[in-house]
Amino acid sequence: MIKKGTWVEVERTVLEPEERSPHIPEDTKKTPLIMWIKGFCLEDCEIGEWVKVETIIGRVEEGKVVNVEPNYTHSFGNYIGETSYIGKQAKAILRGEE
Repeated sequence: MIKKGTWVEVERTVLEPEERSPHIPEDTKKTPLIMWIKGFCLEDCEIGEWVKVETIIGRVEEGKVVNVEPNYTHSFGNYIGETSYIGKQAKAILRGEE
């Protein structure tokens, strides 16, 4: 059981494929638009149940619980060697040292 007040992640379908804009790529049109929200659950629940959560800024949202105590896992991607010298090169160009 997930106790009330636990930090969780919920998901909710915002738009079904047939509701999506006709002006988006074909492969995108075939998938639902899904929203993931992190917040504190407002009642005891289980993974897979529908629950209301309060976000860190106080908004109340609801969705299906998909993760308990989720972390942030974003990054700027893998290292790309070609970009490692761009900062120095740009400064040199701006100084007229090209």
